[in-house]
Amino acid sequence: MKKSTVLYIVWAVLYCLCVGLGFVSDPTPGEKALLIALSIGFFAPPYWLFFLAKKENNRKTILVLRLCSIGVLALTLILLILNFWAVNASAHTALVLGVLLTMFSAPMVCSQVWALPLFLWAVLMMLTLQKPRPGQM
Repeated sequence: MKKSTVLYIVWAVLYCLCVGLGFVSDPTPGEKALLIALSIGFFAPPYWLFFLAKKENNRKTILVLRLCSIGVLALTLILLILNFWAVNASAHTALVLGVLLTMFSAPMVCSQVWALPLFLWAVLMMLTLQKPRPGQM
């Protein structure tokens, strides 16, 4: 099995863990530290994929990572706005929007420190937007 396939599988497993643990409410300090570590660890596979793709001149993987990071950042912005709007909406609407936010912004909600995963998504996006130097790619 290729190294990139393994990284995608690890990334998917970490995503599932972040989604599931994103619904934990009132964690103890030790649990919160583990949740933060998990949400930071979530970003290890995509960054590794990026550096492998850059080393192997694989534009397709870089494009996938770019679209993924842009999509997550855009969906997070939209869902955050909708969640603020849902303050005046029904409880059911707020619940559905909260679940969607947890699913699409899994590391952010899992860590309960929202700025850090958003920053890591933005850094990944900016890395994938870099123009290759002459002689690269």
